Amino acid sequence: MAYTITSQCISCKLCSSVCPTGAIKIAENGQHWIDSELCTNCVDSVYTVPQCKAGCPTCDGCVKVPSDYWEGWFANYNRVIAKLTKKQDYWDRWFNCYSQKFSEQLQKHQGEILGV
Repeated sequence: MAYTITSQCISCKLCSSVCPTGAIKIAENGQHWIDSELCTNCVDSVYTVPQCKAGCPTCDGCVKVPSDYWEGWFANYNRVIAKLTKKQDYWDRWFNCYSQKFSEQLQKHQGEILGV
């Protein structure tokens, strides 16, 4: 999990209402926390940014990404790989369509050159 709720939380509950997986929980003492089993960092969703961070009304944001360089690097890497693998079929179809159209145009122009 890449996100944590800091002590700057004002308990407005906006983050819990916008979380698509319901990963934000409230402890018995009233503190909010993120369930690492449910949190997906909004990867593989329609959102481009984590909704808990986007919905936080505090200036500095009470939802923080750890400053660990490698954890952030791997989180970004996994997010990009997830997006690329989902679109693999799209690029295969695009390449096949482009190749077919290019081949048709090439044959057409070769026929024009040979016919002249």
